Amino acid sequence: MKLSAELRAFCKRIGYDFSDTELLIRALTHASISSAIRPDNQRLEFLGDRILGLVMAEALLSHDADASEGVLAPRFNALVRKETCAEIARTIGVGDVLRLGKSEMVSGGRRKEALLGDAMEAVIAAVYMDGGFDQARGLILRLWGDRIRDVETDARDSKTSLQEFAQSKRQDPPTYEIISREGPDHAPQFTVVVRLQSGESAEACAGSKRQAEQGAAKLLLRRLGI
Repeated sequence: MKLSAELRAFCKRIGYDFSDTELLIRALTHASISSAIRPDNQRLEFLGDRILGLVMAEALLSHDADASEGVLAPRFNALVRKETCAEIARTIGVGDVLRLGKSEMVSGGRRKEALLGDAMEAVIAAVYMDGGFDQARGLILRLWGDRIRDVETDARDSKTSLQEFAQSKRQDPPTYEIISREGPDHAPQFTVVVRLQSGESAEACAGSKRQAEQGAAKLLLRRLGI
């Protein structure tokens, strides 16, 4: 099946050309528009999640040969969680090529973190089924890039640390507020402010709400000297 111009552009962005283009189309087909002759991406998402996990476990072991399981586990979780998959999906414009039903399109499905994360995992599986494990590994390492190297910092949950600090000072939990959202649907930028009951606050901007919240909490912890 011949791909549309936008799907050919997508293949160029991910650096992979499909022999079986039906696999790519299936990976980008949400359940809201699937049919008996057009399956959705759920089975591919299931497979892609496992492939991503194997590649990341292998990469982490290679990156730090001395790290214990207790150190590796939070790094692994930070790299494979749905929010990270959605962030990667935004960088390559998955939302622009998702096949959605009318209800999902109206409700902003192209921006939804869960849909983007699932589709990213499905694309990984599609590459695996089309080209084999080495191609899938190459895709993952290429797209995740420096995140693997920098994961030690990303694995620290700043929101939890800030909440524990507030509790230690007998304060209410920190509050988070989105104060702006800018940019196109496939690459939004969220600005979030976090505030403590005692008045301290910090702002951060990132490509997802969760990442912006973590960034704001991390900045406030730094200001507090923690």
